[in-house]
Amino acid sequence: MPPRLFTLEEATALLPTLRDLVSEVQARKRDLDRLAEALESAIDVSAGNGHASGADMASTRAATEGAARRLEALMGRIDELGCELKGIEEGLVDFRCEREGRVVYLCWRLGEETIAYWHDLDAGFGGRQPL
Repeated sequence: MPPRLFTLEEATALLPTLRDLVSEVQARKRDLDRLAEALESAIDVSAGNGHASGADMASTRAATEGAARRLEALMGRIDELGCELKGIEEGLVDFRCEREGRVVYLCWRLGEETIAYWHDLDAGFGGRQPL
């Protein structure tokens, strides 16, 4: 199935939903990073002196896997909308759009009031241009 093409109006209408989703993705990513770090520390302790509790390590591993599943589900919801999450930390979302006879991205970042930029498919954030 070809990627969805948005009009500016269609993409703009999704911003309230995307603000919530991207904020939640960022929060869940922070949770996952924290849990992954705790798991890595527990593994290091276990490897170093064997004093890490197997139950603690199993609990941390399960929490890490759960956080990863929640993050993946949220990112899947963004994909289902037809948008492309390009940067979690930055809150970057692109929308494919036809502009002047070619497909480009409308580009939005969490914190921006509206969609005011576009860029070529291969240009990335650095190639953003005002609409």
